[in-house]
Amino acid sequence: MSTTGLAAFDSTLHTTHIWLNEICEELGWERDPQRAYKALRGALHALRDRLHPGEAAGFAAQLPLLVRGIFYEGWHPADKPKKTHSLGEFLVPVAVECRSDGKTSPEAIARAVFAVVRRHMSVGEVADIITVLPTEIQRLWARAFRVSTAL
Repeated sequence: MSTTGLAAFDSTLHTTHIWLNEICEELGWERDPQRAYKALRGALHALRDRLHPGEAAGFAAQLPLLVRGIFYEGWHPADKPKKTHSLGEFLVPVAVECRSDGKTSPEAIARAVFAVVRRHMSVGEVADIITVLPTEIQRLWARAFRVSTAL
């Protein structure tokens, strides 16, 4: 039975719930879509703001429709990419989005989101994105690869 009456919307809702559930699993959280949504939003915005608009568009093209909307929400491409070089600077949007979650570090949250992204996107696209990031942020993605392959 259709939830929305549109197959594309039903499909993206289902896929987004899968992503949110996987984020919870990566972090050892009980299923909590709101908490996972904040984690996803914060990590995607941190990444998006560090990419050139063309890189961001290439990355977003592989995201599910609803997740793509989250990625682009509030985006102002004119001043991008932000020149964040440290991991701490990169993780600020994650920390802000997940500020009520004092139990999980922003780094662990970003790592979990990136592990889920890596599972659902082409290896080539993920590799393209990683190569344009500063070394310290590349290491965060590398740790996400290790976490998700250990499952």
